[in-house]
Order: sequence, then structure tokens, then C-alpha cells
Amino acid sequence: MTFVQIIEGRTDRVDELDRLMDSWAEQTRGRRTANHAVVGTDRADARHFVEIVEFASYEEAMRNSALPETDRIFHEMVALCDEPPTFTDLDVVRDEQMNKRTVGRLFEGLPAGSMDMLDGMVAADYRDHDIAKDGVTEGRDGLRQVVTAWRTGFDFAFTVESLLADGDEVAVRWSWTGMHQGEFMGLPATDKKVEMTGVTIFRFQDGMIQEGWWQWDNVSVMRQLGLLRL
Repeated sequence: MTFVQIIEGRTDRVDELDRLMDSWAEQTRGRRTANHAVVGTDRADARHFVEIVEFASYEEAMRNSALPETDRIFHEMVALCDEPPTFTDLDVVRDEQMNKRTVGRLFEGLPAGSMDMLDGMVAADYRDHDIAKDGVTEGRDGLRQVVTAWRTGFDFAFTVESLLADGDEVAVRWSWTGMHQGEFMGLPATDKKVEMTGVTIFRFQDGMIQEGWWQWDNVSVMRQLGLLRL
């Protein structure tokens, strides 16, 4: 179970505290067990800082605490604070990354879901970049047209292999299988099974998908359809 430790304190030496964290990260490289750390200051009180550190489990957190560098840094942190910082230990019972969930729902709905789903996920001025196309597909309605073309040509399904989020971007690695049952790129239905893999990166803004970059094995698809002979 994921474990999170929240450290709170008060100091007017936040810059020194930040440098202290840099020093600890460097000295424990390759041995620390923390997965992620965030340090913030209270907008209403800049002397109030909060550090949030995530570990894969409570046991991993204890391994991290046992490092001699961690103990030394703790004592130096206390010296920078007005009073000893407080610690809150949390077992994470829910970790919901909203942007990742949105992308997951999008890929579930692309094969056959209602097009209305795009209204709540994709910005009206969305921009779509596709390795197989020149230029950019503009707007949510432009994306609808792209999805419609694929639905017309194939009975298909996505499998999401992995999802990674970093800031306002989400990367999804996927595989795709479809039966060519309708016209696609001017080619009548061949009833051929087509498979491909790809990676898509989405950029979010204000909770909506603002931009997307699609990298997929278009050469393989053309070859499987008999449109390309190499």
C-alpha cells in the first residue's frame, strides 16, 4: 500500500531548507526509497512550509528513514525551523490522477462510445497532430471527423498498455486491433484483421485535453491492408 508522509513546519529560511533537500537527494542517490516529493509554502503564510513525500509502502519509508543521511538532514531541518516540525503518516486508500482517468475513459469510448463524450473531455479548440497526416486537425469537431472515419472503416478496440502522467501531460502506450469492414482511405472493406501499436501524448489545460500527438505504426497498417508493398 502506498504510504505518504506529510512534514509541516515554520521557518523564514525556506531557501536554505530547499538547498538542504537538494543535498539530501544528491547524497542518497541510488539508495533512497522515496518515489516522489513536493515542498510547498502556504500562500497565506510564507513561513509555513509543507513537504509531502511518497513511498511505495510504509516499509520502504522506514528503509529511507534508516539512512544515515536522512537522520542528519532531519536534525539540520529542525535547526532551520522555529520549532520541531510535525509529521503525519498516511496509508493511501485512494490515489486518483484525474488526467490519467480522462485519457483512460477516452480510449474506452473511442471505438463505439457516444461522440458526446468528447464534449466533457476535449477542448473546443483542440489541436491534433498525427504522424500520418500533414498539418494539424483543428478543433473538437475535427477530432469527431477523424474518429468517425476510423469507425466507418473498422470494427476496432484499443488496449491501454500503460499510462504515465507528468505535469499537464499524459502519455499512453496502446495497442489496437481492428477488422476492416468499411471504406477507409478510399479502400473498400477487405475483411482483413489489422493490428498496430502506438504512443499518444496529450496536453491538458483547465482539466480538458487541449492537444494531442499520435505516433503509430501507419506503415504496418498500410501494408496489412495491401495499400503498401515493401
